[in-house]
Amino acid sequence: MATTRRKALSRERILQAALEVADEQGIEALSMRRLGQALGYEAMSLYNHVSNKDDLLDGILDLALAEMPPPDPEGGLAAIRSSSLSAHEALKRHPWAAGLLMVPGHVRPARLEFMDGLLGALRNAGFSAETTYHAYHVLDAHIVGFSLWQASHGSIPPEIDNVRGFIDRMVPAATFPHLHEHAMQHLEDGPHQAVPAFEYGLDLILESLERLR
Repeated sequence: MATTRRKALSRERILQAALEVADEQGIEALSMRRLGQALGYEAMSLYNHVSNKDDLLDGILDLALAEMPPPDPEGGLAAIRSSSLSAHEALKRHPWAAGLLMVPGHVRPARLEFMDGLLGALRNAGFSAETTYHAYHVLDAHIVGFSLWQASHGSIPPEIDNVRGFIDRMVPAATFPHLHEHAMQHLEDGPHQAVPAFEYGLDLILESLERLR
């Protein structure tokens, strides 16, 4: 009787599978046992390719960071804008990554390259070291912080059929008029939907920096 050969394990294959689990189910769902089951191997077999759970997390974080190239150091504010948008899109695709970036033990070389590239782009755009100091913190906080907020921001439970009725009960207009108006805007088309909130905030920062320059 013919037997089906399992696809050989490799670090690349393990990390890709781990990335898919983290993206689809969250970083909490990622374990060596579950990953081994997904790959058709005992968990202990994975340790021939990854040292431990931290090595696994570093590996998938590296994959996410590879989708976040630093800005062209000679590209000015336009390059910073393009790179920031690209980074945010990558963090949306991998919603667990923003939180992992905040863990001191998981500072990766690609993360350092992005930070250095952003600082260099600001300096080469003509900003002083003092202005660059603050501009860098504001931009990096917007990229990572907004992505972190977006990943953890509450959503309507899937079992709720009448979303407007749910909002009316949770934030009644008579008690929270401004919050109710804002919540309803999430459900309505209009000019406010034309520009994503991340891009809106990014452009406010960059326009302010342009005036400073």
